[in-house]
Amino acid sequence: MTNDEWLEIGKIVAPQGLSGEVRVYPESDFPERFEVPGKRWLLRPDQKEPQPIELLSGRYINGKNLYVLQLAGVENRNQAEELRGCKLIVPASDRPQLGEDEYHVLDLIDLQVFMQTSGELVGTVVDIIPAGNDLLEVKLDESFANDKKQTVLIPFVKAIAPVVDLQAGRIEITPPPGLLDINS
Repeated sequence: MTNDEWLEIGKIVAPQGLSGEVRVYPESDFPERFEVPGKRWLLRPDQKEPQPIELLSGRYINGKNLYVLQLAGVENRNQAEELRGCKLIVPASDRPQLGEDEYHVLDLIDLQVFMQTSGELVGTVVDIIPAGNDLLEVKLDESFANDKKQTVLIPFVKAIAPVVDLQAGRIEITPPPGLLDINS
């Protein structure tokens, strides 16, 4: 299995109840991945090849950022417990179409971040942190880093990150004064 062929949509973190349901922490912003019945794939931590599995039903748990899923063939708590740590994945070709100014998280990882006014390299996106507005976790370039601060969180909003160029592999930012110094 290569990362180019598959997209991780969630991770099974625990059983739910006694009837074989599992709790899943989502890695996708598309609820239909967990709520619409159909084929998904399961990747066990100790295996390289995913196995197909049928999603029978799913529901979102408000306030917990979790989905509870019923998977075909998982009928009791012990079977659900055996799935703890497994990843739910889908083929990369199954990416939903996005609107303007919408991006897949995986497309943003490893993009270089530049100051829009000066063209100075700020750093590289290493993670996206979901919040009210997503936050770009940027590993700072040597010119910005110091002993206390190696990364900075930048709100991923149009006003601060007006240019996202996936083809060029870059994001241009116009941070308000002090934003890059907040975590120091």
